[in-house]
Amino acid sequence: MGHVVVVGAGQAGSSCVAKLRNSGFEGQITLIGEEPVPPYQRPPLSKAYLLGDMALERMFLRPETFYSENNIELRMSTRVDAINASEQTVVIGDETLNYDDLVLTTGSTPNHLPASIGGALDGVFVVRDLADVDAMAAQFVEGAKVLIVGGGYIGLEAASVASKLGLQVTLVEMAERILQRVAAPETSDYFRKLHSSHGVDLREGIGLDRLLGEDAVEGARLTDGTELDVDFVIVGVGIAPASGLAIAAELIIENGIKVDAHGRTSDPHIWAAGDCASFPYRETRIRLESVPNAIDQAEVVAENIMGAAKDYVAKPWFWSDQYDVKLQIAGLNTGYDRVVTRRTGDAVSFWYYAGATLLAVDAANDPRGYMIGKRLIEAGKSPSPNVIADPETDMKALLKA
Repeated sequence: MGHVVVVGAGQAGSSCVAKLRNSGFEGQITLIGEEPVPPYQRPPLSKAYLLGDMALERMFLRPETFYSENNIELRMSTRVDAINASEQTVVIGDETLNYDDLVLTTGSTPNHLPASIGGALDGVFVVRDLADVDAMAAQFVEGAKVLIVGGGYIGLEAASVASKLGLQVTLVEMAERILQRVAAPETSDYFRKLHSSHGVDLREGIGLDRLLGEDAVEGARLTDGTELDVDFVIVGVGIAPASGLAIAAELIIENGIKVDAHGRTSDPHIWAAGDCASFPYRETRIRLESVPNAIDQAEVVAENIMGAAKDYVAKPWFWSDQYDVKLQIAGLNTGYDRVVTRRTGDAVSFWYYAGATLLAVDAANDPRGYMIGKRLIEAGKSPSPNVIADPETDMKALLKA
């Protein structure tokens, strides 16, 4: 059956090796990860784990014993230095490992602030892995002053945790509004009010000029000339696909590692899945940074390694937890020209349309709206915007229309 080597022990890597074994693959499997712990859930890192509500072991995707019991060699604290595609080997230090199929599930890396504006000072953190969160945890002391750079979901989630723990939170967003890259003004307005009601000092249309301090951060100068006292900084200014190994191996790169509908790269023996992979979607090509995508795409790759020749059909959905609000997002809003707001009690949802076509739904504390919206989008159904906006509409009936 051969040897499958999976590089990247996150959600996609763990899902791929589990699917291989569950589907009857009897060959050798090696899962390689740089972190010193088994694959774990990342979303709780910046929320339940940082709050102290979830122990590390509860975040493990599968018990550590799962890998040995299923004859999967899990190599932790291991860095792959290179891929030799012509010889079908990966290089780990002085060791060379042969593969029949190689799967890259290397994920993504957070963007950092340039050292020239203070990004290398002590007390400046990103939120990506366990080490990042463990490093910043001691800073979360009641009354501490934290500056959050970036008003995307990572920055807003960090702000909600810091606020809950009694810190003084200032968040700066260089764009004219928070969530500008990913959401409509209506969603931005909703979360601006939410954070302001919890005492977060939100400053939109204002960027960071530079951080101040000798060795450790002590303050910040903003682009409007304001200077702030700062105890530590959390940077949430986006992520980039971790494509370094693929680039060095001369695989085709297009906003991440380019794969076909089966998950295969430009090399017939190398596959990719998760945050690092860009794939065909409808009439275009996209890269999805989400847990559901990492799981589903990795499982399709596993099936295709075993000969299924199955296309990956993405069904995009995402979520974000902030304070007592659960935001659930279905679909992709790219190209929308109208947003319809639906309110029922405390639940609110924002429905994105392009002409008469429903594209996506942002649902805040509205699981029913989210589930119905998701099913409508996946079925290609587009109810009239006026019907959606009417609180008297029987939403379930729309699925049968």
